[in-house]
Parts: sequence; structure tokens; C-alpha cells
Amino acid sequence: MEQELFFYWFKLCVFSIIAFLFVLKVFVLIWWRPRKIEEHFSLQGIRGPPYRLFVGNAKELVSLMLKASSQPMEFSHNILPRVLPFYHHWKKIYGATFLVWFGPTVRLTVADPDLIREIFTYKSEFYEKNEANALIKQLEGDGLLSLKGEKWAHHRKIITPTFHMENLKLLIPMASGSVNEMLDKWFDMSKNSSEVEIEVSEWFRLLTEDIVARTAFGSSYEDGKAIFRLQAQQMALASEAFHKVFIPGYRFLPSRRNIMSWKLEKEINKSLMRVIDQRTKNWGNGIVESGPKDLLGLMIQELNLNSRITVNDIAEECKTFFFAGEQTTSNLLTWTTVLLAMHPEWQALARDEVLKVVGSRDVPTKDDVVKLKTLGMILNESLRLYPPIVATIRRAKTDVELGGCKIPRGTELLIPILAVHHDQAIWGNDVNEFNPGRFSQGVARAAKHPVAYIPFGLGVRQCIGQNLAILQTKLTLSIMLQRFSFCLSPHYQHAPTVLMLLYPQYGAPIVFRPLSCPQD
Repeated sequence: MEQELFFYWFKLCVFSIIAFLFVLKVFVLIWWRPRKIEEHFSLQGIRGPPYRLFVGNAKELVSLMLKASSQPMEFSHNILPRVLPFYHHWKKIYGATFLVWFGPTVRLTVADPDLIREIFTYKSEFYEKNEANALIKQLEGDGLLSLKGEKWAHHRKIITPTFHMENLKLLIPMASGSVNEMLDKWFDMSKNSSEVEIEVSEWFRLLTEDIVARTAFGSSYEDGKAIFRLQAQQMALASEAFHKVFIPGYRFLPSRRNIMSWKLEKEINKSLMRVIDQRTKNWGNGIVESGPKDLLGLMIQELNLNSRITVNDIAEECKTFFFAGEQTTSNLLTWTTVLLAMHPEWQALARDEVLKVVGSRDVPTKDDVVKLKTLGMILNESLRLYPPIVATIRRAKTDVELGGCKIPRGTELLIPILAVHHDQAIWGNDVNEFNPGRFSQGVARAAKHPVAYIPFGLGVRQCIGQNLAILQTKLTLSIMLQRFSFCLSPHYQHAPTVLMLLYPQYGAPIVFRPLSCPQD
């Protein structure tokens, strides 16, 4: 009896200790640590909206975002107050560097180009990417966007040849064929009238999906395109989820959306494995790989040479490539078209350049694309005003000093790219005006600081696909300018908003007027 009583009290004590330690850990996480962090930064002159138990600044953040996106804005490029309202609001109170709490997680905003350069280049070894939201992680895959350390470096080295400009130029004949096919459909839609209204964002998404599939899958293009269509469905479901109130653990519940998402994920993985297996067998049978170096081919080649790459690695990189490549490029095409529709004087200059370099009916060659300097300036200004990624985050891997400020290990640094691109002190009084001429002397001389322009990031983790995005956008716009003039539709509502990337909340309806008969 005494022995049983002893074991009873022993178990009770152990349980009590475990419960006490758990409560203590929660207390430290949600109360003591945030208070110590606030005190640490306050002593260095850095403040922010006060931390609130459990939620941090979530209530204010959501309120500011909902108010900002509740209605369209005027036709202005001063989009910071609408897109990053929390930064715009709190910067006026606390300065450009302040603390903001996402639950018990603190983020320090850093918008000084000197400090940004330090984070991404001079002291990049002290910082790392933070873990993506679970929904985004499912979409982007476990590829270059999320990998770290030696594995990231190894994958990047393998994939890089795909994105060399000379390799991408081999895609121009195929890509121009896809563009002309799309524009032929637009021309047919305008036959019964002198103009046609097109909601361009969806068309550009489908066009980019086609070209990205060829870049990723090469000779397995048709299979790759089918997989990308499944991923597009997955993205639509994720977008639906982002519009709803976040409930912890909801993604594990068997809701209608979650069940559809699980089925799609299973089908995507099964299809990817089938394509990889088929391509690997063909490779082993001695089929010669010709044409541009595609991502799948390069990774299978490495798989055959080196066991450090697995079939699962290849599948995850294909997912990443779709998420990053398709979204970024279609996004750039959409916003640049909107800007040229808003600013007909620059549209006319770009068209004049295309007609001079390429002609009125010829398909641009790889040499022509390089010569389109005005169009290049227009793309740079589009990326400045409407960067696809409006902010990025890095986490301090260790205690580190940044600009004289002591940053504790684990602190997340939020770099508001959009705010840097719209900083009047860096870009001048015309910061919110569309002025591609500022890039006439190149990117480095466009602003008062060489690191003021970072649409594709900076340093070793700079976006590997930027050459593809620029090349495809230049090619598409040059052919479009040959064949159509265009302006904003009366139905267009200017409402830039963020849902993973910066996109037009109410779409991008554009009115197109054919300039000539379609090309033969």
C-alpha cells in the first residue's frame, strides 16, 4: 500500500514539474522574452508599437490592412500607404527603424540601404532566411527558395546554367511563337470592332506558364505543363485560404479546401515522379539531350553522376521553379502593361524603339532583345514602383551588430523593399512618378545609393530567375507593341495589393487596338 502511495505521489510530482516547466516556458515565450527584447532595443533608441500578450500587434496590423484595401485608390504610384500600411503608419511615429510584433515574434524594420547591403553582402553569413508560412511552403516546395547552407549552394550550382543569358536566348523562337499565338487570339477577338478589352493578368499567367514549363522540363514540356496546371489550382486554393481568418491548426482539418489541396498535392507529386522516372530512363537509354539546358535535364544529369541529389530534390525544385518563375514574370508583365497603358508617351517611345530595332513584322532575335534599351529602362521603373516581392525577411543566426545596434540571436529583420523603392530621400522629388529616364545611365546611377534598387534581392541569394523574367517580358512587350496600341479600360480600378506577391486586386482590364494585320 505504501509503495503504491509512493508511486502515486511520485507520478504526481513528476507531472506537476512537467506542467510547471511547460507553463514557465510559455510564460517566458509570450511575456518575459518580449519585454526583455523591448527593453533591449529601447535602451538603443529603437521603439515600436507596444507588445500585447499573445497577439503582438496583430490587431493593429489587420485593422490597417483592411482599411487600406477596402477601396481602390486614385491613379497614383504612391502605393506604399495601401500596400504596406503598417510600415507607412508606424514609420511616421517611430522612424524608419522600429519594432513590430507578429504574435510573440519580433521583427526589426531595416530600410537603410547601407544596412541592407551589410545584411545581404558584407555580413550575410550572420543571417538566414526564416521559415515560410506553411501554405507558402506547400506552394514553393523545398527548393532554392527555402534551402540553406551547403545543400542550397550545391543546388544553385547545378541549376545556374539554365539561367545563363546565352542559354535562355535559345528559347526565343519558341517563346515568340507562344506570344504570337496569344496575340492572334486577341486580334481575332477584335475583328468585329476597332478595339477589344482584355483582362491581361490571366492571359499573361497562361503565357508564362507555357514558357516556364519549357524552361523547366525541356523535352518533357507537355507533361510539365500538365503538372503546372495542377500547381495553379493549388495556388488558387491557397489564395482562398489567405483571404480567410487564420486559425492555428486549421490546415490539418478535413475541410473541403484542405481535402482538395491534399488530393492535388498527391497528384502533383505522383506526376512529377513519373516524369522524372521517364526522363531518367530515356537518358540511360542513350537519348541525346539537345537544345537549351532545362532545369529537369540538368538535375537528372547530376542525379546520374552524384548521389547527393535525390529524385525528391528534383521534384521539389520543379515546384519551386513554377512558384517563383511563373508568378514573378506574369506579375512583371501585368504591371508593365498597366504602366504603359497609363503613360502613352512612354508607350510611344517604346514602340518607336521596337520598330527601329526589330521592324514592324519581324520576330525579335536574341541580338534585338539586348538592343531594346528604352524597354529595359521601362522594366526597371516598373520593378521599382511595383516590385513583385514588397518585403523580405532575414533572421539573425547569432548575436550581431548592425549599424551600431546590437541585434540578439533569433531577431527577424524585415526589409521593406517597396519602402526603399519609394524613398524620396534616395530617389528624389519625383519618387512616385513613372520616369524610366532615371535609369538611362544604368541601375547603379539611378538613385543616390547603389543598393536602393533591389526587386530581385541582393547578394548570393539574389533571384536566380531574373534573366528569364526580363527576357520573356521584353520579348512579349516588343511583339505586343508591334501589333497593338493600348490604354486602360474604363473598368480598371487601381488597387495594388499583396497576396504572396504584389498584384492588382480587381484585375487589369486593358483596351487594345490593332495596328496592323496579324503576322504571317
